[in-house]
Amino acid sequence: MRVLICSSCAGERDLPAERQAVSDALRAAGVDGQVEIAEHACFSGCNEPTVVAMQGQSLASYVFSGIDPVADADDIAATCRTILNSPNGWIEDARPCGRLRLCLRARIPAFQST
Repeated sequence: MRVLICSSCAGERDLPAERQAVSDALRAAGVDGQVEIAEHACFSGCNEPTVVAMQGQSLASYVFSGIDPVADADDIAATCRTILNSPNGWIEDARPCGRLRLCLRARIPAFQST
């Protein structure tokens, strides 16, 4: 799966530090080999920066806003682990996601080809 961090969200930001914090948290959560970190310019959530999205093959997709990738790195990793451990990535109980459960803006079911 991938964690996409908006690279164009406003405010004073240190993108390498954000990436490193998330990478360290993924490693600590034991999912670093299953999660890729990437940046993407603009998810149209400019009114609540920073936006983080999560997606994966045959997994539900999620969009979060109002995220601080450094301060929320552990919750980002916990959410990745929860997605990976849920059927088709569909989270029914978001409590393990910490603060991210309050920042969810969209979730999209996994695409299932017939």
